[in-house]
Amino acid sequence: MSEYVDQLLTNVATKNPHEPEFRQAVEEVMESVELVLERHPEYRDAKIVERIVEPERVIQFRVPWVDDAGDVHVNRGFRIEMNSALGPYKGGLRFHPAVYIGKLKFLAFEQIFKNALTTLPMGAGKGGADFDPKGKTDTEVMRFCQSFMTELQRHIGPDTDVPAGDVGVGGREIGFLFGQYRRIRNVHAGGVLTGKGVGWGGSLIRPEATGYGAVYFAEEMLATRDESLEGNRCLVSGSGNVAQYTVEKLLDLGAKPITLSDTGGFVYDPDGIDREKLAWVMTLKNERRGRMREYVEAFPSATFTPAEAGDANPLWAVPADCAFPSAIENEINEKDAVNLANGGVKVVSEGANMPTTPNGVQVFFDMGVMYGPGKAANAGGVAVSGLEMSQNSMRVTWDREVVDDRLRTIMKRIHQQCRETAEDYGKPGSYFHGANIAGFTRVADAMLAQGVI
Repeated sequence: MSEYVDQLLTNVATKNPHEPEFRQAVEEVMESVELVLERHPEYRDAKIVERIVEPERVIQFRVPWVDDAGDVHVNRGFRIEMNSALGPYKGGLRFHPAVYIGKLKFLAFEQIFKNALTTLPMGAGKGGADFDPKGKTDTEVMRFCQSFMTELQRHIGPDTDVPAGDVGVGGREIGFLFGQYRRIRNVHAGGVLTGKGVGWGGSLIRPEATGYGAVYFAEEMLATRDESLEGNRCLVSGSGNVAQYTVEKLLDLGAKPITLSDTGGFVYDPDGIDREKLAWVMTLKNERRGRMREYVEAFPSATFTPAEAGDANPLWAVPADCAFPSAIENEINEKDAVNLANGGVKVVSEGANMPTTPNGVQVFFDMGVMYGPGKAANAGGVAVSGLEMSQNSMRVTWDREVVDDRLRTIMKRIHQQCRETAEDYGKPGSYFHGANIAGFTRVADAMLAQGVI
């Protein structure tokens, strides 16, 4: 890297010493952005990069709540308002014990480029709390969400900051959060949150959008080789919203999903996870809040491998044609990437945020695996969030077919942007470089036009 980029990364490391995920995200983007700075020195002169790596605003607050036994608990709540050059801050809320400022800054930083790639008028943000909804009753989750929103409502609005769901924040949590916002503000501001129920301002296809989008992106990548997903064996990690709807869309397109996972381990079903089995998983995870190990009791054709500490995840060693990491960041390391390539995987489309380590990404480059980075491949979720904001503004609800068609069009457009930009900057076929550069230049141009703010 150039002396300028080296110094910038040193400064980021010095200012953020205990935030490895954020530093990793910045380093990955800078590898691509260095090519842009050579062609556009005006970005360097205006300190665009120095500004883009600093959040515009970091909000932290306490969240006191009372459990069903009457005991008081205190969690930390956060909102990172990262960049508003293209529109209101937009990004999800994550409820998970591992949430802290550094992880949210990484997610918000990634969101800048993801949102820019959709070409919709959205800035970037991320938020959440170190609260674990697992094992909590509905009333406990409601009390927590109400306390969380009591503070968050001071900082958000349809034209300011529009949160959505993420890990640990599904339809139940969004409902509780929106209800508290409406109660405090005395206004039905549908555009203040996305991922709402269809009956009260939500968009059709929003729950499905991230998973569907990752599959559409993989389909576009394969089409460049005159191939399709039909008949392909597909590895899917996770078992939440993204994984579930990835499986659903794979089935729609004739593929054969064969794995799902959670923190307890993974299920491998050589017969394929068909619609009946998927419906069972959705009930298990969305209603019963159960664990994937129960799958093998219902479907004896499958095997369950418990999660164990080690240098590789055995899920990624299952022979297959395509992979859709849809669980968590850094779930594919260098050895996993080698196992995927050796197992026959030709396409990786990331449903999660930054699920592959830098060394893993390099393996995909070296071994000829087509790699769709999360900021491009999983942009379907925020794309339909943007479409939900549009519907809220117009006070209309589009048909399912209309939203799905627009989602597919957006994913095609993102794929085209990534491919053409990579070619333009001397990195043909690299969706990694194409996504970073296309997203960066759109935001950089807006920041340059708006002055030093």
